Amino acid sequence: MDKADVQATVESFMKEVRGSLESGENVYLRGFGSFIIKKRAQKTGRNISKNTTLLIPAHNIPSFKPSKGFVENVKKKVRVKD
Repeated sequence: MDKADVQATVESFMKEVRGSLESGENVYLRGFGSFIIKKRAQKTGRNISKNTTLLIPAHNIPSFKPSKGFVENVKKKVRVKD
């Protein structure tokens, strides 16, 4: 395949994943992993330069969760560098 065609295909796929997550839908790729939306609870944070406390509201973040098979294959085949 031509490099430009591959790049266009991958960019189109990522655009669809982004659109799905923005509309609140998770994306599941069997044998690879899932692009999911994680909910973060409200919490208290600190601005250490001004020594003040601020409230961080609850929000959603995108996340990738690899499949078990994907994780196992990486663990078997990739060595830890010292």
